[in-house]
Amino acid sequence: MLAQVIAVTIFLIMFALIITDKIERHYVTLGCGLATLILVFGVCMRDFEAAMETLNIAPIFTLGFWYEAGTASESSSGINWATIIFIAGMMVMVEGMAKAGFFRWLCMTIAKLVRFKTIPIFITFMIMSSILAMFIDSITVILFLAAVTVELAQLLKFNPVPMILAEVFCANLGGSATMCGDPPNIIIGTSLGYSFGDFIINTGFIAGISLIVVVIYFYLVFRKELVSGVAAEDLDISKEATKIEDKKGFTASCIIFGLAVILLVSHAQTGLTVATIGLFIAIITLIAAGKSAWELLTKIDYKTVLFFIGLFVVVGGLEQTGILEVIAAFIGKISGGNMYLMIAIIIWVSGIASAFIDNIPFAATMIPVIKSLAQTEGIGLSILAWALAMGTDIGGSATPIGASANVVGTSVAAKEGYPIGWGKYCKAMMPATVIVLVISMICVWVRYL
Repeated sequence: MLAQVIAVTIFLIMFALIITDKIERHYVTLGCGLATLILVFGVCMRDFEAAMETLNIAPIFTLGFWYEAGTASESSSGINWATIIFIAGMMVMVEGMAKAGFFRWLCMTIAKLVRFKTIPIFITFMIMSSILAMFIDSITVILFLAAVTVELAQLLKFNPVPMILAEVFCANLGGSATMCGDPPNIIIGTSLGYSFGDFIINTGFIAGISLIVVVIYFYLVFRKELVSGVAAEDLDISKEATKIEDKKGFTASCIIFGLAVILLVSHAQTGLTVATIGLFIAIITLIAAGKSAWELLTKIDYKTVLFFIGLFVVVGGLEQTGILEVIAAFIGKISGGNMYLMIAIIIWVSGIASAFIDNIPFAATMIPVIKSLAQTEGIGLSILAWALAMGTDIGGSATPIGASANVVGTSVAAKEGYPIGWGKYCKAMMPATVIVLVISMICVWVRYL
């Protein structure tokens, strides 16, 4: 009992510190992770084996961790090293693409194709944001999209805020479509053994329907604000805007990106785990970078990697002490075994919670909960997994602090002289979030129950 109380206390302190944002997130999770190892496993439980299960190092040195032949081998208990290695590998690839100028070239080329007209740019950038976020971290997508949007806004004399907001939402939506698109999905996929194809068929289907509705929604809401002060035919666009300076690096980046997509799509058939794919992509990116390899390594967001490690340890403390089973039993009791109500609870609780707290720890916390629910209530685990994925991925869009992409997008806008307050943000984004959560709930009900 004491171990449970301390585990919950550490977890709540971690969440409170993350929300207040006074201390950097990776310090918070690493500190709380260390406290879990010492106080929960050491002092209270005196269970060395539980601590080792949470650290979860042994599986890394097994063949099944790197090659699984279609079956899941990575334990959902403790640190999910497959997630850590995969995210780090993707970070290396994205840094390589950014250095080669891939993102800016793509944005400016599309803008040129639609003759720099604001409404077509608005629509194509929303779709592009969603598609890119299916394969690339949404933070990186928004970082470059928002910067180019501001540049185009200054050129065409229009307000970039509506476009940035729409891009942020579509990035979060696109991320929900694939296993590598959003960190919660990476955690869900690697923990429960779902493939890239599983996500595309299930959450991708929901995201596709939602994208159509969302594009229409944002067009209706923002169309009057996207009036350009300059006619497209009066623009003197320099050819330098779409010029590729490092052609060799650009070509290599495109090939590596295409290879990453192929490996992710086919990993259920090849048996290569996401850890193997992430490591392989990182290695070939560094080889292609040549002398710039060290520069790419220094740009990796190590703080995020450390954040994940500490987080998994804290959640492991909740799992080892049985707290997550208690939560699962509570949800099962509230729903009374009604599958429709259970799905609604998971989607809306996940969505509302993710609007105010980081969706990554929430998703990591909920995975053992839905596993327990599936066993005790007789509902398919995959159904609960898709509901959890959509709730956590989309709910974060509702507020400026709900997801990392939101913070990045609003920060870029503010830095360029276009501050976005909570009122402006929530007025546009909360209705869109509610719309997609409703679509997600109905899709899950109709398709699976």
